[in-house]
Amino acid sequence: MERRKNSNLHVVREPEDPTDKIIDEIMDELNSEDGMPEKEVREELMKRKKKKQKKMMVGIAIVAAVGVLIYLLINLQTYTKVRISDTYVGESASDNNYVQFSDGVLKYSKDGISYLSQTGKEKWNQSYQIKNPMIDITEKSAAVADKEGNDILVFQEDGLKGEVHTTMPIEKVSVSEQGIVSAILKSDTAMKVICYDTAGNILVEHKTSLAGSGYPVDVALSANGQLMQVLYLYTQDGRIEGRLHYYNFGDAGKDKTDHQVTKKNYKNTIMASGFFMDENTSAAIGDNAMVIYTGKDIPKQAVKITMDKEIKSVFHNEKYIGLILKNQGKSGYELRLYNKTGKVVLSKEFTGDYNHVKICDDQVIMYDGKTCSIFMKNGVQKFKGRMDNNIQEIFPVGGVNQYIVLSANGMEKIRLVK
Repeated sequence: MERRKNSNLHVVREPEDPTDKIIDEIMDELNSEDGMPEKEVREELMKRKKKKQKKMMVGIAIVAAVGVLIYLLINLQTYTKVRISDTYVGESASDNNYVQFSDGVLKYSKDGISYLSQTGKEKWNQSYQIKNPMIDITEKSAAVADKEGNDILVFQEDGLKGEVHTTMPIEKVSVSEQGIVSAILKSDTAMKVICYDTAGNILVEHKTSLAGSGYPVDVALSANGQLMQVLYLYTQDGRIEGRLHYYNFGDAGKDKTDHQVTKKNYKNTIMASGFFMDENTSAAIGDNAMVIYTGKDIPKQAVKITMDKEIKSVFHNEKYIGLILKNQGKSGYELRLYNKTGKVVLSKEFTGDYNHVKICDDQVIMYDGKTCSIFMKNGVQKFKGRMDNNIQEIFPVGGVNQYIVLSANGMEKIRLVK
């Protein structure tokens, strides 16, 4: 009777154990030594096995120590020069602006916007006519608005997603990850805070007045576009009050007047900058205080911090809130980072004036003209030096000490060097 071969059967080999290899090597050595009693063979086996394992552990420790040493040499020193590793030539103009977006860069001006890869390759472009372009970005969406004009264009990584035309001049704009846009609109007689979808339809409209809620100063949207934060400035009889309102357009706010779910007043404080860090954490910065709110449906104040110095700059990412504070009674500034619970994780004094500050992962990058300074979250100043051209945007990329720098001359990839 013929037997059929089962083609589905195969031999499974277990991974080789390094210890078994050591034992085999030792047994080969011992087998070559004639006349050794079994007991002595076993003792010699254990002795040589431990000796070889010890050598392996020492080797691993040396490799690990070298790795740590290299890491420290790279990250615990200050670089002062840059070396250009690649130059990506493209069309450029003096009025171009650049901003890091997704895995590339947005280049925008009065005449249009384009999306560039990290090697300067244009993925798409969109022409428009905007007199005074301003931009707001998230990880997935970007909104370009005509400040004091009436047009807003929404983009994502694959291009234009929608257009909005307002009936009043635009003062501020904020975009969610989904492309929903909120805007502060103002005229000589009225002010509004309005949310639009990507098709330009009005989702929510709030009329404001100086005598009511106050003058709207800033607006921010949560990632899903359902929660809106608005900062107001209220004045009466010489008294100043900052007001912080949250509006929920989902289930939590559907039965509330004007969808308002949270309202808090701060006497003698001008609230000027607000933002969302994640779906559960948002913050607002005033001239003398910072507040952190938690809650994705009905935010509540979790922390209030009184500022002991004048604030020069505010920046943030999903993990940290950063401030540049003016030193009192002496020159220079303080770089201060807070985590989402309001704890100070970095306080570092430095000299030099920088009008642009951003945070990328655990790096704080400051630049102005050709001058640049980079601080790590651990307080080490990674770089202090000058570039060849005026910096318009800079951010780290993969590789040791490598960055993309954009200027009026185009895009360059650089490496920090001593």
